[in-house]
Amino acid sequence: MAEPLVYILILNYRAWRDTVACLGALEKLEYPNYRVLVLDNASDNDSVAQIRAAFPKVEVMELGRNLGYAGGNNVGLRQALTEGAAYVWLLNPDTLPDAQALAAMVELAQQDAQIGAVGSVLYEMDRPEQVQAWGGGEVVLLWGLVRLLNHPGQTPRLNYISGASLLLRREALEQVGLLDEGFFMYGEDADMGLRLLKSGFKLAVVPQARVWHKGGTSWHGSLKADEHFAAYNIRLFRKHAPWPGLAVAGYALFWLVEYSLRGRFDRLGALWRGLRRGWRLPLSV
Repeated sequence: MAEPLVYILILNYRAWRDTVACLGALEKLEYPNYRVLVLDNASDNDSVAQIRAAFPKVEVMELGRNLGYAGGNNVGLRQALTEGAAYVWLLNPDTLPDAQALAAMVELAQQDAQIGAVGSVLYEMDRPEQVQAWGGGEVVLLWGLVRLLNHPGQTPRLNYISGASLLLRREALEQVGLLDEGFFMYGEDADMGLRLLKSGFKLAVVPQARVWHKGGTSWHGSLKADEHFAAYNIRLFRKHAPWPGLAVAGYALFWLVEYSLRGRFDRLGALWRGLRRGWRLPLSV
């Protein structure tokens, strides 16, 4: 019996070196039935030329403008579903998956039709044995907390699979819909996880699926990234929390204390701008 078709989507924006490294790792996958689609989010450098030169047989789709994480991946999700994919693996370009990762995730998903999404164990790229996330994270809607989980014992609290490595079942996408494009960057994976759980699907993590991820826990992001992070998390709470005002207040207090304790007072302005923006973002697109 043939293995189900998996579409692997890699969304590139300027980061062709990471994407080329990721594509090199994918060549070693032990899973026999997959296709790779690189989506370029209107990079303003020579990303497309570099990727095509390194991997001329890989399909690269150039998007007309930067559609963000959700919008860009949705283009690929639509193609994957049209082409009959049973699963779609969203994979960040700054990842290096182990050769067994995809096979392990599909094997688990095939055991239970109610598993809507499967995650891998993410490891820090520069500290290869340090767990970055055990599949994904937790969203506490009551008081506005979003955090990555890093231990198998925390799996019962898993609310979402990290978008850095997210395997989605076809039937789940057909039931709950694609990624919410109101999240331009950050929050899309948490929103998808919450929607899947609400629809009765399960989330699962495969310890044997090891993926090394460059991003995710660094404190060296830009102030603009901090603003985006706050804005789209606020939109997440407004969309899902039973009492959005309480969740937003809790979120703001947490990051106010966090930044202050770390002496990162420069980030407080970005936090405030993100809070204001997030409260005004439309909930439907």
